Amino acid sequence: MRAIVVGTGAGGATAARELAKNGFDVLVLEAGAPFKPFTRKISWAAPLRRAGLLGSEGTITRIFPAMEARRCSNELVLVRGMAEGGCTVISCGNIVRADRGLKDIGLDLSPEFEELEKIIGPGPLPRPLWRPLTKKMFDAAEKMGLGPAPTPKAVDSKNCACCGLCELGCARGARWDSRRFLDDALAAGARLRTKTPVRKVLVENGKASGVVTGRGETIKGDMVVLAAGGIGDAQILRASGLWAQDRLWADIVLTVGGVSKGARMLDEPPMAWFSQREDYIISPYIDILSHWFHPPWRNVPAEDRVGVMIKLADEENGAVLVDGTVKKQVTKKDRERLDEAVGTVREIMEGAGVRGPFVEGMLNGGHLGGTVPLAKEDVATMHPSRLPDGLWVADLSLAPRSQGMPTMLTAAALALRVARKVVGR
Repeated sequence: MRAIVVGTGAGGATAARELAKNGFDVLVLEAGAPFKPFTRKISWAAPLRRAGLLGSEGTITRIFPAMEARRCSNELVLVRGMAEGGCTVISCGNIVRADRGLKDIGLDLSPEFEELEKIIGPGPLPRPLWRPLTKKMFDAAEKMGLGPAPTPKAVDSKNCACCGLCELGCARGARWDSRRFLDDALAAGARLRTKTPVRKVLVENGKASGVVTGRGETIKGDMVVLAAGGIGDAQILRASGLWAQDRLWADIVLTVGGVSKGARMLDEPPMAWFSQREDYIISPYIDILSHWFHPPWRNVPAEDRVGVMIKLADEENGAVLVDGTVKKQVTKKDRERLDEAVGTVREIMEGAGVRGPFVEGMLNGGHLGGTVPLAKEDVATMHPSRLPDGLWVADLSLAPRSQGMPTMLTAAALALRVARKVVGR
């Protein structure tokens, strides 16, 4: 059986690994190029940043092609990983169990979570690697009764350079990303083609029979597994005349910036600890997009900038058009919950001695899902009933709710469950 897997992020690499290990002839197609971390020192950007000469957030793609940043509204920027490894290569390496809304439809991913955790081996960042201010903010959150906890990370702390730039790729290989699962798939006989975007799925006699690439090439297969993310999956499905829903979510991020002389938050991995609230998490974090491209952040040097992230479970209201255009608004409810969280974050920062001016960062989101959501009746098969036979989805597109949490483990767990349903059939 020949399986075409589209995408190499947490979902695609996990599905390809499982299928290849079970004897499938697996061809993996990745729209982006082989991944190269951003290894240049970023100090060259400081004078350009202060002068406002770096341009808009879209500049990041020109200097670091693996990261695509684009606006979907006046307020919100969406970020995608466009390289081998997908979003995992530009992540902070956080591995947590995020399952918001899944149990509501009868889906329990606990077995997959446990299995993947054993393989990946996440653990907390040793406290001696935390910057003094990060410890103070942890203590302040604890005094406020917010229950902060060290973030489980797939990072080899002994090999970590503590550069604080995980999202620009790890040149030392200290952080896990899905290329390790992809390597397992290739060792089991799978094949990989990069720079091969998929334009649409072919359907013959009610069954998926292959794909058409962006260059017009037809590739035949017995089944197709889409794992191109909430935007990529929806665009391919729409171009194929197939079903996708206007329910894109993004886990909106808002980073509150403050000032503390010599904080040097970039001298530690981001998100050393987190506090989970009902609709969001709070975690120490320097937002690179805001630091480089958001005017209110320009006047503070990186060594003095303090950032605390709010990652929100946003409303599922985004639409992906057939040409890839995305339309998504920050709703009134989203804004109200963000404003509430900003107040809590400021209290944490002030309790740790951080001073103002406190400025809000660029609203952005990089966890993209919800466009091919599972319904209760789909859980037994893990196959959305409105898709043709032989066409599967194996990433966050299946999750009907925004998580407001790190989602790499969730994407991989969904893909593992899907791949095993494919094998079972």
